[in-house]
Amino acid sequence: MRKWLQKIFNWTAIATGSRRTVGTLALLIGLGGLVVLFLNPMPLIASLLPIQLMDGSYITQTSVQTLLNSVSQASVLALNASIMTLVGLFGIGLLSKGIYTNLKALGRGLKASPRTIINASIRLYNRVNVWRDWLLAKIDFLQTESMKWKRTFQIMKSPYSLLRMMGFSPNMAVSFLIAGSAVGGGVVVNETVFAERSFSRGDSGVYSAPRDVPTTYVEGTNTLRIDLGATPVREITIENVSVGTVFTGSALPSGEANVVQVSGNPAASGFNATRLEVGHLIFENSRCKKLTLTDIQAHTLIVVGNASDGQSLAPSPGTSRMRAIGGGHQQADAMVTSGGTYDRIWIQAPNSGINGKIGTLKLSNLYTKGGDCVLSKMNVGTMEILLNEVGMGDGFSTKEFTISTSVTAANISITDNVEVTIAEPATS
Repeated sequence: MRKWLQKIFNWTAIATGSRRTVGTLALLIGLGGLVVLFLNPMPLIASLLPIQLMDGSYITQTSVQTLLNSVSQASVLALNASIMTLVGLFGIGLLSKGIYTNLKALGRGLKASPRTIINASIRLYNRVNVWRDWLLAKIDFLQTESMKWKRTFQIMKSPYSLLRMMGFSPNMAVSFLIAGSAVGGGVVVNETVFAERSFSRGDSGVYSAPRDVPTTYVEGTNTLRIDLGATPVREITIENVSVGTVFTGSALPSGEANVVQVSGNPAASGFNATRLEVGHLIFENSRCKKLTLTDIQAHTLIVVGNASDGQSLAPSPGTSRMRAIGGGHQQADAMVTSGGTYDRIWIQAPNSGINGKIGTLKLSNLYTKGGDCVLSKMNVGTMEILLNEVGMGDGFSTKEFTISTSVTAANISITDNVEVTIAEPATS
């Protein structure tokens, strides 16, 4: 029987030209039988009726329905099942080898799919790691090079900073660095510093806050001056400096009596008076010939631990509000300098009718001689005057440390301030 079926398959293939084609058509017929078996074909047939035959007669829906009614449903099912079975088996016989091969390949693919997905994810992760490691290596390289260059510039400027800390003026420090010295009959030029003047390095000049480079510098002068503008400054810190005539060869600028002056400006021709607005002002650990506070409106005034050669502390009650200086993204960054020698320190509000604004103003360890320290014309949130020494050795009858009645505050704390004999420091 098997041999006869094989011959039938081969003859059919020869007649049609392709064993695969015949098998495919047989399978399609079998699938058509399934459709007829499980689905109702009448809506599709009804959409095609009536059909006109060659003899002029018509096949109508009524005639088809009559034919179907004449055959029992069981007969139709049996006929469809038989056709499906025979034609399907015939197609499977023709395609048995191809179907087995395809099903086997499909099974291998389904079996390998989870492993393929996992392996693909692992390969993708490994490739991302390669790119990540490459990027991090470049970032580490750039950071290392940046630190090397930063250290190089620090080494280059270290002789200059050392001379400034020893008390030499900027001009004298540079003159030492560029001077030549004779060694063994030859001339050796010491380290030379080529750098523009800078607030952060402690260079004197007139600075327009918050710029680190001075807008004006007059050769031979040594004043550190900050002019506030319309832009609020987050912080100004000046610490560990010598001011006035405290170092040899120094002198106050002509016509000036104050070594430290922090204030607004009086009314000028065509302009209103201006004031400094400060969120938090700290004046601490400093030595002054005289320390005077006048025309200040503060919310909180704290005066603690000051020693003076005579004092008059007479602030008045006030109603000034709490105050903080903001500016968002447009607010200027901090201006900080530590170390240096100056003939005068001057911080002032604009003279154009606009108040200068500072978030935190800190003046710490100012060692001064030859003039007064004056704080005036300010609106302050919190003002702290802490641990300063004030005096010029002329007895308690003159009041070197003065807080005038024009200084008002809503909260006042004045404790542990004493009168002791204090003279100006010697010139060094």
